[in-house]
Amino acid sequence: MANKVSNFSDLIQRVAASCLLHPLAAGRHDPGDAPENRAAAEQEVYDEYDSEEEEDEEREGFRVWEESQGEGRADNRVMEMEMLMSEVFETVSSMKRAYVSLQEAHCPWDSDKMRMADVAVVSELRRLGVLRERFRRKVGRRAGGSAHGPVAATLREVVAPYEAAMEDLKRAVKAREVEVENLKEKLKSATSLTKKGRFQSKKKVSCSQGQVATLPAPDLFEGTMGVVKEASKSFTAMLLSLMRSAHWDIAAAVRSIEAATAATATAADTAISVVGAHHAKYALESYVCRKIFQGFDHETFYMDGSLSSLLHPDQYRRDCFAQYRDMKAMDPVELLGILPTCHFGKFCTKKYLAIVHPKMEESLFGDLEHRRQVLAGNHPRSHFYSEFLGLAKAVWLLHLLAFSLDPPPSHFEASRGADFHPRYMESVIRYSSGRVQPDQIVGFPVSPGFKLGNGSVVKARVYLVSRS
Repeated sequence: MANKVSNFSDLIQRVAASCLLHPLAAGRHDPGDAPENRAAAEQEVYDEYDSEEEEDEEREGFRVWEESQGEGRADNRVMEMEMLMSEVFETVSSMKRAYVSLQEAHCPWDSDKMRMADVAVVSELRRLGVLRERFRRKVGRRAGGSAHGPVAATLREVVAPYEAAMEDLKRAVKAREVEVENLKEKLKSATSLTKKGRFQSKKKVSCSQGQVATLPAPDLFEGTMGVVKEASKSFTAMLLSLMRSAHWDIAAAVRSIEAATAATATAADTAISVVGAHHAKYALESYVCRKIFQGFDHETFYMDGSLSSLLHPDQYRRDCFAQYRDMKAMDPVELLGILPTCHFGKFCTKKYLAIVHPKMEESLFGDLEHRRQVLAGNHPRSHFYSEFLGLAKAVWLLHLLAFSLDPPPSHFEASRGADFHPRYMESVIRYSSGRVQPDQIVGFPVSPGFKLGNGSVVKARVYLVSRS
């Protein structure tokens, strides 16, 4: 009603303004101003008034509709916030119950209940984080798309641990990817080397099958040395696993081995280990090889004073190669079961007692049963001793071949602190560049090398360290 009155007053003002601009005398009439023209003009004025009134009514209707819509949205927001708060209170109550269960699991101690309660607490905390994120988004939409003040700060505090964990996982994934790529490269190179080795071995067998069956050859010696290397790795891995299971101080054992390899080392040199944290196996393999190769240059490993290789060299070489051919395909366990006191059996007894100390055996197995059987002239039927026999057989066959060759191969070993010579040495550590750095020296020898009569060299395996 107020709008209508306002419109009517506006109409009166327009009519008054028109009269002032176009005054009409009481007795004057325009010749062309017929009565019908005046009626049309009046009708036009009234039509204008009606159209303006309709527009005002439409604007008023739109305003009322918008207000009703706004009130509806506000009601929806209130309902959403009420639902959100009810979920928050419910989650807090659940977390409280889970925390009470966690405390109850402590006394008396129940690991299963503890684990279940811990999972429940973490689950409720995550649910609270989700609810907080929903609240932040709602506030952000009302504030123009971004949260401000304490809400954003609290959210950052909640999200920060998850972001840190995500970064750690990403770094771990990258490290695994690099490791997978390295393993793929190793597999590829190993496959190519295997194919190449098979091709070469087939070629050698096809060209000189008769010679291999009747005469010793440097190639046969090199192949046997490869068998020795694999057998020493396998036995060392088992021994290291048993030492770790027995809770040995591996670092102290490594230091003791290093001190034994350095004949001229001072107390300061042996106090600090040069072996990396993951390279204890090389120090232990060095110890095993040093013990089992001791006396290799003598025809019986100094088990007796025989001089047959000097008195009857040709016959001794033929006998050694005949023993090699006879023993090569035999199982050492079965052989020692039949002939426990043969020369090979005596060799196994001597080397086992040298490698496995009584205190070591007792700590590894809890008793000295292996040692008692060996001292009695028998050979245990255990997995550990079978692994040792595999290494002992490989070294024994290599020794027979060495004394079958004319001239016999010369035995050499790298000394600690010596410069690295790629012609005579091979690093047990593989470098990413594939090439040994120029500042590397021998930390300790791992296995010996041999120089054969045809000029070829079986490289000594060494553990390298930086000169500084």
